[in-house]
Parts: sequence; C-alpha cells; structure tokens
Amino acid sequence: MRMRSIRNIESYMEGRPVTAQRQLLLNLIKKAGGHISAKELYRRASRKNESISLATVYRTLRLFKDLGLIEERRLGQVNWCYEIKDLAEHQHLVCSCCGNVIEFDSNLIRKIIEKVQRDYGFSVTKTELYMEGYCEKCKDVASNRAGSGEVLGMLIKQIDTQKAKGSISEKAKSHTGQKGTVKT
Repeated sequence: MRMRSIRNIESYMEGRPVTAQRQLLLNLIKKAGGHISAKELYRRASRKNESISLATVYRTLRLFKDLGLIEERRLGQVNWCYEIKDLAEHQHLVCSCCGNVIEFDSNLIRKIIEKVQRDYGFSVTKTELYMEGYCEKCKDVASNRAGSGEVLGMLIKQIDTQKAKGSISEKAKSHTGQKGTVKT
C-alpha cells in the first residue's frame, strides 16, 4: 500500500495559515503510520507542545478532513480514527478484544465494485468495508472467555460503566433487561 506523500503542507492549506500546531499534528498523523484517535493524537501532541488543546486537535482534524488530507473512519463501536488519505483504497479488520486495526486489500472487492458499476450504471467513488472480530493474538482468549461466560460479564460491565458515565441514552437503557442482557 502506498501512503500519500504530503511534503509541502502549504500547497494543501488553500491560503489558511500553516501554524506550528497544524504542522505538528499533521506530522504526528503521518508518523502514526495508520489509524490514530483524536485523544491519542492530543496525548502525543501535548507532550511536544504543552499549549495545544484538545479543541485545537478536533478543529484541525476537521480542517484536514475538509481539505482532503486525512480520512476519518469509525472503527469499532465508539472509536473514530484518522489516517493520512491513502492513494490506494483499503479495508479494515478491527479486533474486538485489543482494538488492533488491520488494513487489507482484496481483488474480490474490486470485482464487486466493477460488477455494481456495470450492472447498475453507477459510478462508485468510495468503498468502505469494516469487519469486526478477533485478531490472531486474541482469538484464543475470546473463545475461552465465551466458553466461560466472561464475554457476557465484560459486556455487562461495559454497559454499567457507560451508564455511570452517562453515555447511554434513556432509550438505550430501556433495551437492557434486569440482569443487564440486551433484549432483541
């Protein structure tokens, strides 16, 4: 996979000032070599520049996205990640256990795109495929946990934590049973 080379940030900024903070954030995203969350980007940036705020990180990410410098992807239930916009389209596998993101490319996806374009006369400009499961490192742990009921316990604990933080809405709360299981 080829990463887009952004050597001269000024040519992408369309007359906007290239501040030291913007340059730092872009360099950190490039250095991450893949997917990075806004909070992790802020953590790394604040180690190098204490005056940078989380709000600045979010505003700059939005600007970079609007300018086409980065891609914003939702990987996992609540994680938004950012990466340098790539020349080659790729898809993502996300480990439900450790959060590891694996990028992949497949000829099958290209064939599907070609068939859709041909059959429907539709011009595909972007394709996103995201699969969630367990990486090589975590699949044995996940199957052991599933057998012991530990996964359900972890899910209940996660729901309780989200409730305590107030991040689950009243509507979402009404979908949980008395024992913390989700009703379908």
